[in-house]
Amino acid sequence: MENHLKKMQELLAAGTSFIAVTLVDAKGSTPRAQGGRMLVTKTGLHSGTVGGGLVEAKALEFAADFFAETNLAENTKFVEWNLNRDAGMSCGGSVKLFFERFNSNPWEIVIFGAGHVAQALIPLLLTLECQLSCIDTREEWLSKLPDSSKLKKICVDSLADSVENISTTAFLLIMTQGHRSDFFVAQLLLAREGQPFVGVIGSRSKAATLQRELKKAGLKKEQTERLFCPLGFSLGGNHPQEIAISITAQLLYERDKLFGKLHPRNPIPKQT
Repeated sequence: MENHLKKMQELLAAGTSFIAVTLVDAKGSTPRAQGGRMLVTKTGLHSGTVGGGLVEAKALEFAADFFAETNLAENTKFVEWNLNRDAGMSCGGSVKLFFERFNSNPWEIVIFGAGHVAQALIPLLLTLECQLSCIDTREEWLSKLPDSSKLKKICVDSLADSVENISTTAFLLIMTQGHRSDFFVAQLLLAREGQPFVGVIGSRSKAATLQRELKKAGLKKEQTERLFCPLGFSLGGNHPQEIAISITAQLLYERDKLFGKLHPRNPIPKQT
């Protein structure tokens, strides 16, 4: 049991999607008595067992189907199988299994740039339930970031070339070395369909300039209007730690809007 919980904690800390399967009841002739446990990732059996053989194979198949379900609000299932009728076994018994899905909808945040604000922001975001990636061309800045199983540090030759590998469900923050690199990355990201959040750090005057340049580059109005710039709520000062808090507050607000968690009373207005 202790080893099972340790492995669960490791998967949770790494942000790995997995399903915990527990044999909560067994009657008659069954491969294993009540209490069997196993962990299943998207690649298959990770550890443990609920009896092996056909019943375990059926449980693994059930878990694979559970992973594929798009109803992310339903994270538990309870089944009862007659081993002869439902699993094709010669045993005359029955089992009850409880399936619980974890990290089924990881909140992905990708940060372009590992500069001063990212150095303050990333340790703060690591305290939340999310998976982070930081992309930069400067290995020396990436190396300053904390080591965590929840953070990928990606050093590239070109920020623009890394865009095509970014998940379309990730929240994207652009805070590179300068305005030109911010513009090129934002142009590529806003041209993609379905990206839930694209933000660029900067002032209101930079936001106006960026909007003009993006439109001149051929982006449509509905694409440029998806841009959050200035990034972060209008609170605090210009210290990197205070900027990091304002950005985190905005990310949480937009995440909760997306997943329907925010109470409709007293909403915080989006910056314009």
